[in-house]
Amino acid sequence: MKKIFFLSLFLLFSSCTGQELGWFIISPNNIEGLTNLKFLLSGLSTTIYISVVSIVISMILGFIVAIPSLAKNKFLTYINIGYVEIVRAIPLLVLILWIYYGLPIMTGISFSPFISGIIALSISESAFQAEIFRAGINSIKKAQWEAGSSLGLNFFKRLRLVILPQAIKNILPAIGNQFVYVLKMSSLVSIIGIGDLTRKANELVVTTYRPLEIYTFLILEYLILILIVSYFVRKLEKKLKNE
Repeated sequence: MKKIFFLSLFLLFSSCTGQELGWFIISPNNIEGLTNLKFLLSGLSTTIYISVVSIVISMILGFIVAIPSLAKNKFLTYINIGYVEIVRAIPLLVLILWIYYGLPIMTGISFSPFISGIIALSISESAFQAEIFRAGINSIKKAQWEAGSSLGLNFFKRLRLVILPQAIKNILPAIGNQFVYVLKMSSLVSIIGIGDLTRKANELVVTTYRPLEIYTFLILEYLILILIVSYFVRKLEKKLKNE
């Protein structure tokens, strides 16, 4: 973390002012650079928002998809396996383009770029979330299910009152790691015009013709953001282990 911080300072304050190097374009030491920095950072809230919304929706979808795999019914199990395998096989970029451009042609229903991006991210991530929930729930001993059954609880009450409270300790760290993945993959939504970090960088490159400096700064933006999230994920893992 310290190395990244000092590297950022070096780029922004050391060689940034050198016209021949091009770093002036994102230097806070001049008006143009400061304006460009504000423009680049304006996509941060969009990146975070679309990632948070997508991970929440994908958790809900993933949990719903995971439930059939807990049943002893083979047909329901095959539904779960089929969904997970099909969704995981579709590249996220292709899914984004299909939902935004292809779905309106097929159904007549069109979505804004923002909604299309969230739908694509949520569907793609839900397959991974389903596996996380399935593994977390299956990690609970069978005796816990039997204990809930002996109390007269039906399947869903046993799941909600007995199993999930115990499984959540195994599930949360994995979900945190998937949030890091979603943050990175959210950069793909820029292709349909969503003003996230990547889109802002692309727009600035077109107007300034400085891809090296701007994309280097974009890397630092994602790197710092991911490191911060990863730090809290590790803290959460340690806390859950100590409980």
